[in-house]
Amino acid sequence: MRRGIAATALVASLALAATACGGSDSGDEADGPVTITWWDTSNATNEAPTYQALVKQFEAANKDIKVKYVNVPFDQAQNKFDTAAGSKGAPDVLRSEVGWTPAFAKKGFFAPLDGTEALKDQDKFQSSLIEQAKYEGKTYGVPFTTDTLALVYNKALFEKAGVEAPKTWDDLKKAAATIKGKTGVDGYWGSTQAYYAQSFLYGEGTDTVDVDAKKITVTSPEAKKAYGTWQGLFSGKGLHKADTTADAYAHIQEAFVSGKVASIVQGPWEITNFYKGSAFKDKNNLGIATVPAGSAGKAGAPTGGHNLSVYAGSDEAHQKASMKFVNFMTSAKAQETIALKNSTLPTRDDAYTDKVKADPGIAGYQGVLSSAQPRPALPEYSSLWGPLDDELIKIAGGKESLDKGLGNAETAIAKLVPDFSK
Repeated sequence: MRRGIAATALVASLALAATACGGSDSGDEADGPVTITWWDTSNATNEAPTYQALVKQFEAANKDIKVKYVNVPFDQAQNKFDTAAGSKGAPDVLRSEVGWTPAFAKKGFFAPLDGTEALKDQDKFQSSLIEQAKYEGKTYGVPFTTDTLALVYNKALFEKAGVEAPKTWDDLKKAAATIKGKTGVDGYWGSTQAYYAQSFLYGEGTDTVDVDAKKITVTSPEAKKAYGTWQGLFSGKGLHKADTTADAYAHIQEAFVSGKVASIVQGPWEITNFYKGSAFKDKNNLGIATVPAGSAGKAGAPTGGHNLSVYAGSDEAHQKASMKFVNFMTSAKAQETIALKNSTLPTRDDAYTDKVKADPGIAGYQGVLSSAQPRPALPEYSSLWGPLDDELIKIAGGKESLDKGLGNAETAIAKLVPDFSK
């Protein structure tokens, strides 16, 4: 999903870069500790306090390093870092969304981490996540958190209706109608956002682009079938109509946690918020299943999450300190702490301790990770959802046809990957 940036935010980013960057402007004193800056892009309310506490632990154990913690709103961070790095004033460490990593690596903004202290525990991480942090054979991030989408559902409502978690989208339509008839509650509410629609493409064995063939496939027969299935889940008994407002995400989330809709597709970043809802005071009422499969019999969702990456423009002392910090924050102990406090998914197997797996949300999402689809190492890949976000909301709202919307998206995508054929 693309994030725009207004002129005022751009001015703010320049000011932030000037006051919160690494390197010579970091505020180091002669013979004093090295001060590195970390831009954390996590939720400032639900997640950031855990990271701030870990920063203090790191500083206590490493008296020669100070960490300047800056929480940057996620929807602004990509553009802010791009601006700051382009002017040689970026933070020493960035919590980088996995889709940003190859893009910033291509620009030379991230330092390769192979053979450094940051990656000394490389064999402990899930191999697919390490691969997703690579660009042209080098690793530019250490997996920090991971996620994927799942069908989350209200077990009590499903049981009352006598239905099970659906295996296919056709099963979901039938289950939604039954749930509506038996409980009076809508069975499913889908999102108009392109990231959430990605699973429908996987369900038909296709994607927005074919990276190996260097071809745009968003208007292929398989893609049209996928988006046709997606569109068909906004009308019918027990299927909530599309919300095309700016607050759609919040509306869908609130309806689910309050028991007004029985199922949605969502990621583990909302686990803590699920538990705050009246429908999930009993955490065990939260059902988590693999996103339903399409007609090709395939199921899965995109792999998301964040890496910790080191700014290539920092000097040697700051890079060395940064790599030590990254190793600490991605250690098994830190990952366990983060999972227990924030209900996020660890990226290394040895962090899935019994305490961590006691959280039904984490255990549930861990069970669907195996079906997650890693993103191709295409720097422009994440930006491809932008044109689709613009068009899918029009399609879902009945303002344009599926063919026209996908055609418009294809034209826009062609400008982002000009060397790809249609």
